[in-house]
Order: sequence, then C-alpha cells, then structure tokens
Amino acid sequence: MPFSRGKKPTTSKIPKLHPKGLENQDGPQTKRSSSSPQGAPKKRTAFVDITNAHKIELSNPIKKKDPVKKLQKKVSVLSKNDVNLKSVVNSEEKLEELKNVESIIEKREESSSKAPIPPHLLPPEIPPEFDIDSEHLSDSVHAVEYAKDIFDYLKSREEKFVLHDYMADQQNLNSNMRAILVDWLVEVQENFELNHETLYLAVKMTDHYLAVSQARRESLQLIGSTAMLIASKFEERAPPCVDDFLYICDDAYKRSQLIAMEISILQALNFDINIPVPYRFLRRYAKCVNAGMDTLTLARFICELSLLEMDFVPVRASLLASACLLIALVTKDLGGWTQCLQFHSGYSVEDLAPVVRKLHDMLIGPPDSKFAVIRSKYAHKVFFEVALIRTVSLETLEGFLK
Repeated sequence: MPFSRGKKPTTSKIPKLHPKGLENQDGPQTKRSSSSPQGAPKKRTAFVDITNAHKIELSNPIKKKDPVKKLQKKVSVLSKNDVNLKSVVNSEEKLEELKNVESIIEKREESSSKAPIPPHLLPPEIPPEFDIDSEHLSDSVHAVEYAKDIFDYLKSREEKFVLHDYMADQQNLNSNMRAILVDWLVEVQENFELNHETLYLAVKMTDHYLAVSQARRESLQLIGSTAMLIASKFEERAPPCVDDFLYICDDAYKRSQLIAMEISILQALNFDINIPVPYRFLRRYAKCVNAGMDTLTLARFICELSLLEMDFVPVRASLLASACLLIALVTKDLGGWTQCLQFHSGYSVEDLAPVVRKLHDMLIGPPDSKFAVIRSKYAHKVFFEVALIRTVSLETLEGFLK
C-alpha cells in the first residue's frame, strides 16, 4: 500500500546509518471635485474656447460679409481645383512607380527563393507511409514540426551517456545491493506518485555517479534518494522537498548530508542531467504501430524489470526501449519489427536480437522474492495485470528475429 507523506514507513530495505499579521490596507480613495474651489471661475480647455469663439463669430448678426473676400474665396476654390488635378496626375505617376518597385521586389524574391536552403534548415523528409505525426498537426502540444528532430537529438545524446559495467570497480558494493536500491526507488516512486520518467532518470544518475565515484554500502540509500530528489526537480511540477526524502530514509541521514550529496552528484555529472531514458522512446515507438495501452504497459513492465539488472546498464536507452517493445508486440501477437519502427528508431531486427534474448532470459528466470515490488506493481488492474501474462516462448520470439 502506498504510504502518504503524513505516515512514516515502518521498514527500510537498506540499513540505516544510525539507530533510532495583518496586512496594510489603503483607505477609500476620494474623487477630486470638478467644481472650482471657493467660487473661483471654472477652467475650460483650449478646444472649448476656440469652438465657442468660432460659434460666436458665425452667429454675430451685426457683422456683414465682405464681397472682396467672397471673390477671393471663389478664386481660391478654382486654384485648389487646379492643384487637385495636378495631384491626381502626380498620384497616377506615383502608382506607376510603386508598381515598378513591386515588380522589382517580386523578381528579387523569386531569385532568392531559387537559392539553395542549408541542409540543417530543411524539414526532415518523412515518407507518407512512415508519417505518424500529421494527425496531430492542429495540436501544438505534440510539436509535430519538431517531433522527429527532438527524438533524433535525444538519440544522438545517448553517445555522451554510454556506461560500462562499473560494479567491478566498486570495492564495497555488488550488483545485488544495487538491485535492492532500485527496487526501493520503485517503491518511492509509487508512494510519492511521481512520473515514471523521474524513476528512470534517478536510476540513470545513480549509475553515472557510481561509475565515477567510490561508495560505501551505508551511503547507497543516500545516493539513490538524492538522485530521486534531483530527478524530481527536473521532471515534476511539484517535487517532494528535502524533508520528504529524509523522512522516507527513516531519518538515517541529516539534511546537510543530503544537500552535500546533491552537490557531489551534480558535479560528477557536470550539471548535465538531461539523460535520455528508455521510457520516452517507448511511447514514441509504440505510436509507430498504434499499440494500445495494454501493449505499451507490457513493454514498460519489461523495461522497468531491466532496471534491476546490471547487464542492461551499458545498453542505450533507445535500443532497450525497442527490444522491450518487440517482445511486447510478439507476446500480444501484433507482429514483429515493422519498416516504420525501423525508420523512426534507426534499429534493424539484427540490432535488437542480442538485447531481446537477454530480456527473455530475465523474464523466464525465477522471480526473486526480495525484488517483488515491480511485479506486484504491474500485477494490478491499473496496469492491465501485465505481470501475470505468460512470457512468449523463445522459439516464437526467434521467428521474428530472423
């Protein structure tokens, strides 16, 4: 059962280090009176004075019209007509000039449009049969114009985060201890109701930190919980605070220790924590075959189980996601690796075969009672009980790997 933040967990799988006013308000604003103070004469705007003077002048019955001025007025009207005729002629000439300028601009635009566009500015060429984004063209959330570029960029970033089997270099740790930590992190992700991306990123950061730093068994839980804190800050809208992570560690560590570990992890990663995770690629690749949520959840279950195994630490995230999806497709009898999947993932069946076989060995192996959190999680109806589905036989799987 997930525990709330108000209740304290009774057990921790990894041993502990130690035993047990009023606001200021403005008053009502008074409007300034428009009447003149103390009977002084009212002020009038300049436009009112001029208008009133004009009206008085026109309505004066005593003043007579001057015939000389009347004649001058007629002459001025005639001269204005001549000016208007000249202006019409001038405007026609200007229109002709504008048309000539517009034609010159159009010719220049045509010549500039014929110039070759740099390759990096061209949109990606996607054949119609492999187009999986156009249906969401009107939805700006999907970022259809950049979707393929985004995932190609994430795939290129994987080269920067390739890991090796670092456990042989750790003097005080082993693979079993790491699996216990990952199993506990899955439980933390459930209890805090965090995104799955947060879990995957936390495990990735833990592995990258352990690959470059020596760690003791007593500090392993501190490393994992701190990595989860950093991942929460990166992925979550409302991440848990430092005190929450101290609480789930059963107060085995002090606040200063967790903050110091956060600094140490960030420095070890050169503050670059945008690490590609398999979970993101899974959703993208499942879209290529219109896989249902049950099929996608089965692939997620296989992928999450792989987090426990040290053998999959060196595998690239996109390759691992592709192999998990292929097993899910075969298990659900939805076919194998299609041309659309190969186009968007960049992997052929031959590339997936070694990873698929390793994943199958993991699935058919006897489950360890010490690592039951993931299987218990995906045996729930919310996750379509995919953990209870019988694993496909290796013979059937090999038929799709040729």
